[in-house]
Amino acid sequence: MKRKLNEDDIPEPVAGDEVVTTQTPSKPSFGSFGLDARLLQAVTREKFSAPTPVQSKTIPLALNGQDVLARAKTGSGKTLAYLLPVLHSILLRKESKKSAKHTSALILVPTKELATQVTATLQAFTSFCSQAIRSENITRAEDDAVTKSRLAEVPDVVVATPSRAHLWVNNQILKLQELKHLVIDEADLVLSYGYEEDLQSLASILPSGVQTIMMSATLRTETSTLTSLFCKSGEPTILDLSAEEAAEKPTLSQYIVRTAEEDKFLLIYAIFKLQLIKGKVIVFVADVDRCYRVKLFLEQFGIRACVLNAELPVNSRLHTVDQFNKGLYDLIIAADEAEVVGEDTPRRKKRKAIPEEEEAGEDNDARHVEGGEEKDEDQPESTPVRAARGNNKEFGVSRGIDFRRVSCVLNFDLPTTAKSYTHRVGRTARGGQMGMALSFYVPKELYRKHKPTTILQCANDEAVLSKIKTRQEERGAKIEEWTFDMAKLEAFRYRFTDALRSVTRIAVREARTRELKHELINSEKLKRHFEENPEDLRHLRHDRESHAVRQQAHLRHVPDYLLPEGGKRAMKKDVGFVGIRKDEVHGKGKKGGRMGKGRTAMRKGKGMDPLKSLNMRGRGKK
Repeated sequence: MKRKLNEDDIPEPVAGDEVVTTQTPSKPSFGSFGLDARLLQAVTREKFSAPTPVQSKTIPLALNGQDVLARAKTGSGKTLAYLLPVLHSILLRKESKKSAKHTSALILVPTKELATQVTATLQAFTSFCSQAIRSENITRAEDDAVTKSRLAEVPDVVVATPSRAHLWVNNQILKLQELKHLVIDEADLVLSYGYEEDLQSLASILPSGVQTIMMSATLRTETSTLTSLFCKSGEPTILDLSAEEAAEKPTLSQYIVRTAEEDKFLLIYAIFKLQLIKGKVIVFVADVDRCYRVKLFLEQFGIRACVLNAELPVNSRLHTVDQFNKGLYDLIIAADEAEVVGEDTPRRKKRKAIPEEEEAGEDNDARHVEGGEEKDEDQPESTPVRAARGNNKEFGVSRGIDFRRVSCVLNFDLPTTAKSYTHRVGRTARGGQMGMALSFYVPKELYRKHKPTTILQCANDEAVLSKIKTRQEERGAKIEEWTFDMAKLEAFRYRFTDALRSVTRIAVREARTRELKHELINSEKLKRHFEENPEDLRHLRHDRESHAVRQQAHLRHVPDYLLPEGGKRAMKKDVGFVGIRKDEVHGKGKKGGRMGKGRTAMRKGKGMDPLKSLNMRGRGKK
């Protein structure tokens, strides 16, 4: 039967035809979850258009009161996935019945930095219901009386590390008899940070019927231990988003560079001086000494960087991250304390993989002449550095901290495990943005060929890299070789060698001590002063020069004859029009030129031989 065509030349259906309509399933929105209007208003203000996979699956389950264990990669929105349902439940209970104030939700995190980040997110999403919901972060470095007074107000949500929560529960200041929600963020890290006893004590105190939500980047034995401790009503609903993450279009490009130990410094100099990588960069190094060694090396070329490690006060670290996220700094050199330095006990456990005889031999062999000066083993470490070292437990750069709009993660020193690598590179390519990870590794045949730059960690680079590749292939990611012609950098080698020789062990120790003293002085007590004197804030910049090594002005500029082909475009900067003003002759100004003869004579005589212009009778006398 001939059919009539419509205006689009498509046959129209006739009576008796079976019409089959296919509808593409609509993506969930925050409004489809039935959340409180005040929370949705905050979501709109924060410009979250659609929920991420972990949010779209976790929020409905949490709103139904189920226990949830969710595994999702870093930067996938896990914080919002548990905050929105918890806040909605608190608002719902407050509207239905008015009872005495009590703490409804306890959020446990492994680090103080993550506690601050979660608290900031809480404040942002409760801005339209701040009168109904109060939250407190009890991990801050403050007097116990201040914390006690804040908890006496009975906040609805408390953010804490397990040790701090256990302390105030034992003191009967933090009361959990009416607790409804328990959240454990970065659950796979909480036990590995040494909180097992605190968690066991908290589990015995919690009332029955508490909803437990656990968020993790990996599903390991630690999460099973936490499940048995806190999910007493039954097994939680496990959400593993590996399949969804594998189906997503990759936003992270991963590259490796095979290099000698000393060439790491040459490469990082070329990368930043020739602007081969643009945007904000996080450079991960092995330990605190390495932080300052790289910082002092780059400073000699006019490349300024911030340092982030566990020695610095918590407020200083948080201030550095906040200003980095705001775009004030472009380069951070970070020591991943949780994986490398950490506390003494975990560190010894990790290094047991190296035989004790070999380890002792390496340590003895490391007492070499570095930068022309012999290491002073007998000299004790400075008091400020020694005093700050013991407080590493609740610090970790590669996990939890929300670095925003990071273009590249540069592993100057390869991490010790594939897991640590995954968390490091998770600092970039967050929220659907593109990012790059670049890692240097030292092959065995080049290890210990340049003793001044040798560290023990590089001995296992090839074995660790093999595990990293295997782990990334399981996730559908690929690590490629970064092709770089080292021959083009030979012209820079003499400059690099001169700068590296200046960074001695003594200079590194002085820079560490000076940085720590400076940051301790710039404490929160000076906040009011800088509010009244904002021009003084320039003294608080975290990327200021250390002046621990001799400054060589010629190293800050790259001569044209050293630049490779195409390098001049990267170095060229348009400064615009610069007007040249002709200096006025003294005495012929608009005011008639009343200047003293003595001052004029001194200016005219500037640069003359002082012995020839010597006047024995005195100035102004002949």
